[in-house]
Amino acid sequence: MTLSLPRTAALGAIAALTLSACGAAPDTASTTADGKNAATATSAADFGGLDALVKAAKKEGKLNAIALPRDWANYGALIDGFEKKYGIKIAVENPDGASQDEINAVTSRKGQDRAPDVLDLGSSFAISAAQQGLLAPYKVASFADIPSGQKDAQARWYNDYGGYISIGCDAKRVKSCPTTFADLLKPQYKGQVALNGNPTKSGSAFGGVWAAALANSGSFDDIQPGLDFFKKLKDNGNYTPVESTPATVEKGETPISIDWDYLNAGYADEFKSKGVDWKVAVPSDGQFSQFYSQAINKDAPHPATARLWQEYLYSAEGQNLWLKGYARPALMTAMEKAGTLDKTAAAKLPKVSGTPSFPTEAQQDKAKTVLGQGWAKAVSG
Repeated sequence: MTLSLPRTAALGAIAALTLSACGAAPDTASTTADGKNAATATSAADFGGLDALVKAAKKEGKLNAIALPRDWANYGALIDGFEKKYGIKIAVENPDGASQDEINAVTSRKGQDRAPDVLDLGSSFAISAAQQGLLAPYKVASFADIPSGQKDAQARWYNDYGGYISIGCDAKRVKSCPTTFADLLKPQYKGQVALNGNPTKSGSAFGGVWAAALANSGSFDDIQPGLDFFKKLKDNGNYTPVESTPATVEKGETPISIDWDYLNAGYADEFKSKGVDWKVAVPSDGQFSQFYSQAINKDAPHPATARLWQEYLYSAEGQNLWLKGYARPALMTAMEKAGTLDKTAAAKLPKVSGTPSFPTEAQQDKAKTVLGQGWAKAVSG
C-alpha cells in the first residue's frame, strides 16, 4: 500500500524466485507440462488459460503480500474471498508498512522465499519500481478496460483503486470540524492535524501534500506550496508528527487526519459503535485524486499465484469488494457500462464534483524529488 498507516502488507516467498536466472532449475509447481513458466507469462492465455493458472497456483499454495491492512479499502474481504475461492493462503507481512517499505522488501529479499509476490503501491512508487526493473509485465483479462492513463504501456503496473484526499475529524473532540486546507491553519487546531505517514515514503501522505499545494496556488508541476503549507502548519503548532492509523484515530491521538476519503469513510463506519463520531470532507480548495497501483514482483517466489491474485482483483468480484470499502475501482466506468457494478456501494461514496485529473509520470518524478529534498526541513524543529 503505501502509507505508513494501517495498511501495507505481507511479504514474500522464495523457492519460486528460482525461476529467474541464476541457473536455477525451473520450479515444477510454476511450470506446465509443456514447459510454460508462470514467471515469464505475460497473460493467463500465455500460460495456457485461467484453469492452468489456477492449477499452478494451487500447487504453489501461498501468496506473499505486504502492507495490506485488512481495514484498508476492504482488503480483509478481498483476502478472505481469494482464500475461500482458491484454497490458497495469503500471508500478509508488515500490514502498516509504506510503499517504500514494499520496494525495499523486493530489493533486499531477492532470491528469498520471504520476498513479496505482489505489491500495492502509490502511483509514483509503482513508476519508480518499474524504472528499477523490479516488476513483471502481466496483462489481466480486463487490461483493455483499464483507462489508458492509468496503466503502464508495458503492463508492469496498473491502477487498482483510488479516491480523493479528504479531511477526517473526530467531531466529539473537535468543536468545529475543518472542511478545507485553509481551515487547518486556524489556531483552534493546535497539535491536532496529522498525515497518514511520511510523504517521502507513503502514497497517502504524498497525496496530502500535493492536495495542500493545489489549495495554495500550486499545480501538478509545482508541489512546493504544499511543503510551504505544512511548514506553516508546523510553525503555528497545528501539525502533529504522530502518523494517523486506525489505532490513533480510535484513541483520539490524531483527531484530524488528512487521508484518502475511502480510509476516512471506513473509519466513520468502523468506530461508530465505539463512540467515535468521525466526519469526512473532501476539501474544495485542494481536490486531489489518485489511485494505487498493482504490480507483480519480477522475482516473485509464487509467480502463478501472484498472477492469479491479479486476475481476482480485476474481476467484477474483486473490484466490487474495493468499492464496498469506499474506494473507487479502476474498472468502475467499464463495469457501469457492463452492468456489473455494485450500485448500492457506489451510491455510498463520499461526494465530489468535477472530473478528476492525474499528474503525469514526469510530474510525479519531479514532485517526489522536491519532497525528498524539502520535507524534513519543512517539518523539523
